[in-house]
Order: sequence, then structure tokens, then C-alpha cells
Amino acid sequence: MARQITGILVCFLFLSCNTNEEKILPVYGDLTEFVYASVKVQPDSLYKVYSTVNGIMDKAFVEEGELVKVGDPILQIVNSNPKLNTQNALLSFKLAQENLSGERTVLDGIEDEMEAARLKLHNDSVHFKRQEKLWEQQIGSQSAYEEKKLAYELSRNRLQLLQNRYRLTRNELETQLKQARNNYETSLINTAEYTIHSKINGKIYAFYKNKGEIVTTQEPLASLGSDSVFVANLLVDEVDIVRLKKGQQVLIQLDAYEGEVFEAVIHKIFPKKDEFNQTFTVEARFRNTPPILYPGLSGEANIFIGRKKNVLSIPRNYLVGDSSVRTEDGLIHVTTGMQNMEMVEITSGISKDTWIYKPIP
Repeated sequence: MARQITGILVCFLFLSCNTNEEKILPVYGDLTEFVYASVKVQPDSLYKVYSTVNGIMDKAFVEEGELVKVGDPILQIVNSNPKLNTQNALLSFKLAQENLSGERTVLDGIEDEMEAARLKLHNDSVHFKRQEKLWEQQIGSQSAYEEKKLAYELSRNRLQLLQNRYRLTRNELETQLKQARNNYETSLINTAEYTIHSKINGKIYAFYKNKGEIVTTQEPLASLGSDSVFVANLLVDEVDIVRLKKGQQVLIQLDAYEGEVFEAVIHKIFPKKDEFNQTFTVEARFRNTPPILYPGLSGEANIFIGRKKNVLSIPRNYLVGDSSVRTEDGLIHVTTGMQNMEMVEITSGISKDTWIYKPIP
């Protein structure tokens, strides 16, 4: 595919010498510099769906290409263990409720014992006070007094022990109820995780599992992304990445739209280099979006770097190596400046009157 370059418009004089070699004169004109990048189109907010649980793929609630909203169910995974765990957690929760506030609980039995202990304490207290007054009047025996006193103190201690037992039992039952409730709610959450929901408003682009296949937490289940906003991911060589910045203009050609050029702007530069192909990923947003786009459409782009006016330049294919040209006086070293895919600026070494020859293949 031809690369779209908005560059210098020049007219070179081509002459033929006795050896039929092509030669030209450098010319002055405006020169525009671009950085080349390959392009792959992707939906905005594209992400792969993973499961947080293991199980079996049961069904898909939607089909590939359908639109979904945030919270819509996408996939259903089945596993019998979570359901059983939820049922057991519910039974434990109900039992804890019954133990704490049922018709007849452990606390009711302790309360009955406390009531009997209060009555006994009251009775022992009356007998002790009566015997104490008699003893103060030197009536009765000391052993009878001490007997009534001991019975009173035992009854008082018995009531205190029952009250402490009641408080401890109630705290224990309340704790058990809270734990049972938490376990039940956790089991409900775990059960809910077997239904996968959409995190965005967008489109289902792919499913990677069929009904009956094993689902693990390491494998993606589906691919979702925006249905209306697409971005162009540019793969830029590491030697050019330092020249890019947000907001620079990008001219994009897509294989699916041959001959058309779409304008875009650099939106984000990802700082991590791909060690495999030695490139950086740059995200560009379309200014004029193509009418129809699909994930994975490819093409190429030229990123506008800068423009110089009235510079001396020659075609790049007239350079010998990176810094020499063939002249009538032989090979001459030149200093280059701005360049694009077709032209290169010459800052020193030759003038506009220097004839240069096309390199011999």
C-alpha cells in the first residue's frame, strides 16, 4: 500500500549522461516529517471476561454481536458445591436464630433458673434477717444464725452465677447468629459469582467457551468493548517513540478502506515496551471515524512530527548509506536533518547546484 505523505512538492530535472545514470539537483522547498507506525483498530474499553470461580459452562444469556448494559447477565456457570454450601449456611443461620429467639431457647431455661434463684434468695433473706434480729437480742443459738446466713449467701451467689451465665450465653448465641448470617451472605455472594455480568455498556465481540466446557479462573470466557467508540493502536518503533507526545496529528490508512485517509490524534502513550517486537503502543482517537469498524482491522499511519519551510532536500533513495551522496566529484559526505518516507533535508555538504547521481544497486 502506498503511504500517504503530505510533504514537499518539487520538480526535479532528470538528465541522462553517457552511462545512462539518473542525476538530479537538490531543491529548496517545504518539508514535512512523519513517523511511521502500523495500526490495529480496537473498540474502546475492550476487556476480556474472566470467572472468579471454577465450574462448567452452562449457558450464554446473549449472543456474539449483541449489545449489553452494565449489570446484564452474560454467562452462567454451574457447580453443585456452592448451592449445597448455601443451603447448609441457611440451615445454620436459621438454627442460630432459633437458639437465640425461638419459642423455647437455652436462655429461657436459664431465666427460669434465675427466677427460682430469686425466690429462694428472697426466702433465705427473710429467714436470715429474722434470725439476725433474734441473735442481736441474744435469742436462739449462734449455729442457727450462721446456718441462715450461709443459706442466704449461697442463694445470692447462686443468682449471680446464673446472671453471669445468662449474659455469657446470650453473647455466645448472638455471636453464633452473626457468624451464621455472615456465612450465609458470603455463600450467596459466592453463588452469585457463578453468573457473569457485564461491567460496561457495550457489545459482545467474542465467546471463548461453549456449553459443557470446563471453566477455570485462568482462561478468558468472553470479550467485551464499546459498540460505538473505536481507537487506533499504533505500534511505534523504539527509535521514534521519544519524538511523540499527546495531541499530535495522525493520518491513518486502513486496508478495509483503500485510498482513504482518516485523521486522528494521539490520546495516550503506553510507557512499557514490547520486548518481543521492540515497539511501543500508542493510542490514537479518530477525528473522522470510518463508517463501519470491526476489532482487528489493520493498516498504517503517519504521525505528524513537524514542518520546515524552504529547506534543501533530496529524495531519500539518492542517499548512499545514511550520510553520503554520489556526485561528479565522487562520494561526498553530507549532513542530514528532517526527513520523511520520501525526502530528506540536507544541511551541509552539497548545494542546490550540486548534481547527484542515484546510487548503483
